[in-house]
Amino acid sequence: MWLLISLTYKKTDRSMAMKVSFLGLGTMGYPMAGHLSRAGHEVVVYNRTTRKAEQWRAEHQGSIAMTPAEAAAQSEVVLTCVGNDDDLRALYLGNAGALTQAKPGTLFIDHTTASAEVAQELSAAAKEAQCSFLDAPVSGGQAGAENGVLTVMIGGDQALIDDAQPIFECYAKAATRMGDVGAGQMAKMVNQILIGGVLTGLSEGIRFAQKAGLDISTLVETLKHGAAGSWQLENRGETMAKDEFEFGFAIEWMHKDLGIALAQAQSMGLTIPHTQRVNDAYQALMSEGRSRQDTSVLIKSLDQQQE
Repeated sequence: MWLLISLTYKKTDRSMAMKVSFLGLGTMGYPMAGHLSRAGHEVVVYNRTTRKAEQWRAEHQGSIAMTPAEAAAQSEVVLTCVGNDDDLRALYLGNAGALTQAKPGTLFIDHTTASAEVAQELSAAAKEAQCSFLDAPVSGGQAGAENGVLTVMIGGDQALIDDAQPIFECYAKAATRMGDVGAGQMAKMVNQILIGGVLTGLSEGIRFAQKAGLDISTLVETLKHGAAGSWQLENRGETMAKDEFEFGFAIEWMHKDLGIALAQAQSMGLTIPHTQRVNDAYQALMSEGRSRQDTSVLIKSLDQQQE
């Protein structure tokens, strides 16, 4: 499902309300758009299926555009957050795509987790349309989006990032330049590689602790203050022990993200075997019908190995 948020602002007065649209009214985009509305911005939403956009409008102040082009035409800044490279190409470059009617000077900010290649492709297309582009994938998951504390990894010109800070501040605790266009996506790949590694160790640790008869709640409360502490331990340790996975970041999306990282590594002549094993485990779990379960369901791959 897609939502397009466009933002109009005056660089000389960042305190003024902006016109907003956001493409990608999914798990992340829906609350991000809400934060923009609650901050006082005028929000215009576009969703590939209008039902979700209508639901959003029923809960927030804002209006609905019927196409990405319509939303972009009335915007100086356009934010997007969809599923993958193909979704982005359709959104930006397809019939009634956002770039087809964008005004010269429009800034596009993409929050999708996608490839560095598509970021560079869209940046070139935006430049041809006399517009600008930042790739800005986010980390923090659904909870981070809902609480407005996402981390944004950005590729592009620092001056554009500085101009967009009032936007990022609505839903992020940090928005940092990682390098030129594409570097944001590269940083997000590292983020996903690290999460896969942490979840592997956490899965084995939780199963070990259960076998040893340790109290998981006490264990998590103790270890989170030491060198083994992590967001995954603190937020997923107990639910993993209880076999609770019907929430959070779906493994079908993590599988997609790690696939992007693996492809990028191969293109650089780099082997990352641990990440390949994690992604293979997610593929096996998806074949069991677990595609929509949280990434912490990786612990169930240990159970498969014991059978």
